Amino acid sequence: MNADIQPRRVILVDDSENDNFFHDIALRKAGFDGEIQVFEKGDDALQFLIEDQIEIPTIVLLDISMPGLCGFELVDELASSLQPKAPLSVFMLSASSWAEDRKRAENRGLIQGLLSKPLTKESAQQLLGVSEHA
Repeated sequence: MNADIQPRRVILVDDSENDNFFHDIALRKAGFDGEIQVFEKGDDALQFLIEDQIEIPTIVLLDISMPGLCGFELVDELASSLQPKAPLSVFMLSASSWAEDRKRAENRGLIQGLLSKPLTKESAQQLLGVSEHA
């Protein structure tokens, strides 16, 4: 996401209710006061994103390993069917540090990076471009 454009929405896509809960808390502690949408199924997130067509600056935090549509499959579907109207940044979230996952993420233009789980206040601040004293 362009450093001059602050996200107004974060979309969490993870089949773990606990991870979504703690990531929401990390984002709020980092100072994010925008909209947070949570999806536990990749299919539901994909449908929302395609219908929404990204009307506001949005960050998507996407788990790699989910039943049904995995994170990489969701990104592939988005790349072929989404025409965002506002800035969109997609980051993969994974407990895995596998080089293979990192390489897969790097080979998809829609993905800006791979972040380690769990998201912390500090990693959320870095993601949002917010300093500790902002």
